Amino acid sequence: MYQGYKILAVVTARGGSKGLPGKNIKELDGVPLIGWTLKQAGCSRYLDEVFVSTDSEEIAGVSERFGYPVPALRPAHLAQDGTSSMDVLEYTISLLEKEGKRFDYVMLLEPTSPLRKKDDIDQIITLAAEHPEKDGVISVGEVHGEHPSIVKKISPQGLVVPYIKEGPSVYQRQQCDRAYFPYGVGYLIRIEKLLEVHTIYTDQMLPYYIERWQNYEIDDIYDFVCIESIMKMEREKL
Repeated sequence: MYQGYKILAVVTARGGSKGLPGKNIKELDGVPLIGWTLKQAGCSRYLDEVFVSTDSEEIAGVSERFGYPVPALRPAHLAQDGTSSMDVLEYTISLLEKEGKRFDYVMLLEPTSPLRKKDDIDQIITLAAEHPEKDGVISVGEVHGEHPSIVKKISPQGLVVPYIKEGPSVYQRQQCDRAYFPYGVGYLIRIEKLLEVHTIYTDQMLPYYIERWQNYEIDDIYDFVCIESIMKMEREKL
């Protein structure tokens, strides 16, 4: 709890992964991938409960090893390729409410974004509490090489054309304004607002800026190798 707000963290970890099979339990620098997020959540001073949502017995077993038993596996209809994280959050909130547990905020923690500094989770919570008039906080990292003004697409005629046609032609990153990508270090939103609009991306979300080395998510083996190297470089910050 922080300043009277009760905060639930939900760690979403589906068993199926096409880009990197078994990634949530694959050892990353000696620790199962999901273990990094569970360890980081366990260091928070402000989270009231950490709930692991998974459809996998194997992931549930790893979660229990880190001190977070999974009371029930996620239903199959919430474990599909197209399943929205919002649906999982709302299901979890409803599940806990049936047990008499109510919270003010929910924080989505994605295991595929393990590059969290020791105080990131609590800093996100602090920022939200300092601005109670806002809906919540999203962690964002500045886009560098793949700025949307430079990104291209292939036209129906098979030609390279700008992805965004409006605006001046841009050829160098230095010409671009700042753009940000929402990395999964932490998404925090008021539960009342989430249930109302069914999305984290309201027009009243504050940014929590992460550092350049945190701008990675694991979707495939190349991401995995990069993040493992970064972890070894930045070990003291994690």
